[in-house]
Amino acid sequence: MNYQFVPEIALVHSLAGVGGYLLGSIPFGLVLTKLAGVGDIRQIGSKNIGATNVLRTGRKDLALATLLLDSGKGAIAALSVAALTGDANAGLAAGFWAVIGHNFPVWLKFKGGKGVATTLGTILATAWPVGLIACLTWGAVAAVFRYSSLAALIALASAPVAAYLLDRPNEAFAFALLAALGWARHHQNIRRLLRGEESQIGKKKPE
Repeated sequence: MNYQFVPEIALVHSLAGVGGYLLGSIPFGLVLTKLAGVGDIRQIGSKNIGATNVLRTGRKDLALATLLLDSGKGAIAALSVAALTGDANAGLAAGFWAVIGHNFPVWLKFKGGKGVATTLGTILATAWPVGLIACLTWGAVAAVFRYSSLAALIALASAPVAAYLLDRPNEAFAFALLAALGWARHHQNIRRLLRGEESQIGKKKPE
């Protein structure tokens, strides 16, 4: 199959990527906890800026807000760009780069979160049946094994498989890259899971 380079499309996708990255790089978890007077989220727990670490502050409301805002970054980037350009692939590019922005935000010296919520938001916005499958997978694994990280890893891995089976090759490729990134960002969690040292949902670590 022959592919033709179209400068106009390349420019649109590039701009979509830049916009998605900037939106994704907003560290909502850090902003919310500082505004609430909780302190710097990077100094507690896993030192992550995501909702799971925000929950360690004891503020479930802030954790929920962080989860919604982080997932919303990917969804809004993808949906707004797709609506403005009429190009679903440009929307996919924006959502993809929103995840990159969350993981490597320029404002925090490229030290960000693990991108699970932003990835799921992107998947739901660009291929909602796949997103639904991934979210249900997360819920099922979390309910059975009580490990948030394990649920995230399996949910991320399920997305490209589901997209491929649903004959959505562009999404399958993008989701596979995001899944690989997510697994790489969870390398410490994977080690703890293998050693049986990962903390379970609803169970506090011993002092």
